Amino acid sequence: MKRRNFIKLSGLSTTAILVSSSIPFLSSCSNNDMNMGNNMDMGGNMNMGQPVPVTEGNFSALFAFPPIVGGTTTLTAQNVTANSNEFGNVKGLGYSSGGLLGPTIKVNSGQSMNVNFVNQLNEKTNIHWHGLKIPANMDGHPENFINAGGSFNYNFTVNQRAGLYWYHPHADGTTGKQVFQGLAGLIIVNDSEETALNLPSGNRELPLVIQDKRISAGSILYAPTMMDQMAGLMGQYILVNGVYAPIHNVETAKYRVRILNGSNARIYNLALSNGASFTVIGNDGGLLATPQTVNSLTVAPGERADLIIDFSSMGLNSELFLISKTFIGGNAQGKQEFKIMKFKVTTQVVDNFSIPTTLSSIAPLTESMATKTRNFEISNVDSGSMSGMMMHTINNKSYDANRIDELVPNGAVEIWTFDNTNGQEPHPMHLHGVQFQILNRTGGRGTLTALEKGWKDMALCMPGEKVKVIVPFNGYTGKFVFHCHNLEHEETGMMGQFQVS
Repeated sequence: MKRRNFIKLSGLSTTAILVSSSIPFLSSCSNNDMNMGNNMDMGGNMNMGQPVPVTEGNFSALFAFPPIVGGTTTLTAQNVTANSNEFGNVKGLGYSSGGLLGPTIKVNSGQSMNVNFVNQLNEKTNIHWHGLKIPANMDGHPENFINAGGSFNYNFTVNQRAGLYWYHPHADGTTGKQVFQGLAGLIIVNDSEETALNLPSGNRELPLVIQDKRISAGSILYAPTMMDQMAGLMGQYILVNGVYAPIHNVETAKYRVRILNGSNARIYNLALSNGASFTVIGNDGGLLATPQTVNSLTVAPGERADLIIDFSSMGLNSELFLISKTFIGGNAQGKQEFKIMKFKVTTQVVDNFSIPTTLSSIAPLTESMATKTRNFEISNVDSGSMSGMMMHTINNKSYDANRIDELVPNGAVEIWTFDNTNGQEPHPMHLHGVQFQILNRTGGRGTLTALEKGWKDMALCMPGEKVKVIVPFNGYTGKFVFHCHNLEHEETGMMGQFQVS
């Protein structure tokens, strides 16, 4: 495969350790003592992972806002040490020396981004601008990586509607580890349509990056076993914006709470501890057409949820938790209810904001517009492809950088169906370079959720489900990838390539 000139940088070490010698890295195969016999049940069926219980903290650490930068900035992938009230100093990764995660990039629709990216890691990395429709050579294709010690200038124009997007590494073979150890950040795009709604802002706009981590001996550990490769790596500690078990003081008002599930594999079924309803106003692709009132909301890795939470009826000094409720999601997911973050009402105010009845104008796509239908079987697991490493496949094929799986004419409108009918694991499917609409879900939950209206770049397929999406390929030509955003599934083959021309 020919790589573009910008990735021909020297110094890549294939055996480099990421943060320190105490942090294991993902090798080309899983632990030798994990054999297939240990992963079979009494009937000879594959056991698809086990739950990783969450350990709740005391919710005394103060909630932190990520720093905000504009579209012209420098991001440096580097080893960092983050201070935690619970764990002391913790070694991980970040895009600035201050700690885990990167700054929030705020831009207006139509504005250019000019990001000087520097790789100070001891291995390859890059940046994928998740959700943005940008040229293929800027998208962070797994083979377009920057070697250790190298740099690259990402320069593109943000031509899309307001919304919450994010950035993270996407180099082949290192994505799961680098995201888990801290490399991620938010992108907030604004436009005139959203500004006219006068949604809560300032101290009443809360960005939440929710992630689970494994932390031991002062480091964020990444050493997935075969079972982790099957189910996805999940940690016992839930962090919000890099802080474990945070608390945030709020006023008696409505807040805009903008959530990214930045976890590698863990799905959250978000709810409020008092059972109160909240309002969904946006998702992956920005505002919904109309607000949706719910009592819980399932959010998969990579998905975003834009919510309005109303604290106005709560008494002073009362407390409320953002929690994850149980749900049906395979053997390893949804077995435990746990707290994520605490809110405490400390200030009485008068809030005049009311949620608009109409948020945005979204023209629905229909099946009759489609020129082609493609089907993708995603319920398969191959245990014998790579010396004992679990392999997840799409249409019985694992990722091959030298193979183009789908050829798509630019301007086409296509239906892509992700079929997890026979699967035992959830698969959150993500397409690069496009936004799509979800047409329907059959099997499993059998219906679309409030989060699945409007524009999306993620489609969650629970076990037993088939999800049909409609995709307008009306952007840039070039080579892009589509994959499961359970990063351990992606790393073990569940990714394909499509060429738009």
